[in-house]
Amino acid sequence: MKQLVRMFVVVIAVSLGLMYLTAYLNASEGYSGDRTLTIYNWGDYVDPELLERFEEETGIKVIYQTFDSNEAMMTKIEQGGTTFDVSVPSEYAISKMNAEGLLLELDHAKLPNLKYIDPRFMNLSFDPDNAYSIPYFWGTVGIVYNPELVGGLTFSSWDDLWDERLRNQILLLDGAREVMGMGLNRLGYSLNDTNEAHLQEAKAKLLEMTPNVKAIVGDEIKMLLANEEAAAGLVWSGDASEIMDENDKLDYVVPEEGSNLWFDNMVIPKTARNIEGAHQFINFMLDPEVAAQNAEYVGYSTPNKAALALLPEEISGDERFYPNEELTGKLEVYDNLGKKMLAHYNELFLEFKMHKK
Repeated sequence: MKQLVRMFVVVIAVSLGLMYLTAYLNASEGYSGDRTLTIYNWGDYVDPELLERFEEETGIKVIYQTFDSNEAMMTKIEQGGTTFDVSVPSEYAISKMNAEGLLLELDHAKLPNLKYIDPRFMNLSFDPDNAYSIPYFWGTVGIVYNPELVGGLTFSSWDDLWDERLRNQILLLDGAREVMGMGLNRLGYSLNDTNEAHLQEAKAKLLEMTPNVKAIVGDEIKMLLANEEAAAGLVWSGDASEIMDENDKLDYVVPEEGSNLWFDNMVIPKTARNIEGAHQFINFMLDPEVAAQNAEYVGYSTPNKAALALLPEEISGDERFYPNEELTGKLEVYDNLGKKMLAHYNELFLEFKMHKK
């Protein structure tokens, strides 16, 4: 028994010693307290040169970690075992995280560069007054198509995807909100519709399109469309930009009925330890020159009005990715539908996918 106690004491002593040594080494390298900042973001979603510049200007060491879905990110933050000072969730996730107490309120007095954000992208339904989030990038959901393969279609309407000339020629991204939203928009309904009759009508309309659907896929949709494995695809605008960089034959359009207006926003999670540094980083990313450089690197649309003026005309003047206010006015942000309704959307989408198989 005494030997067991001695072993226990030794283990505790060693553990405490290692903790002290780790803390000492981290502090000596500038990796502790207000000298480090952990950013949790999508992969390849910031210019690495900007992270280096932030470190040089502030003396704060940046630790950059990535996630591949809002759900994975929210789970990690909810568990609370890892410190994250800044994260970049999408709009519906922000609403959910706020409702579950996973976000800290922002101090706008520490964000003077907030004045550069286009007012169109502030004070939206998922975060009134931007109390918890600041716009980072935005975009739309639309159609990428190859003019040489679609028989003259220009996809001015969602209805064009049902055209018989596209038999076995359409790829759909694997997202319930996006695909169900397409069906709802096609019928003139809201992307956030919860009317059961409308949802069933949307599913029935999607089933009519099944002969045209070649596959429902994930991230590989970019490669498949760029390689001309299909004539058209339902994609996010950011992916469309990447696809068109790989194959300049392709074009992108947001149908006239309207579509989704999505946002990825910077937030400070409840796990944050360096709240001051988090505000510094957010304000840094809002600087017009920084935001313009980041937009050129990432290829997504910047909500920073002053940054937009610094971008080359071929980027800032491209209405496919910076649509005019008339079209923007027809776009909708995804609302947080709640667990029950979201599960129902997923169920209807699964039924559509199973029918395709």
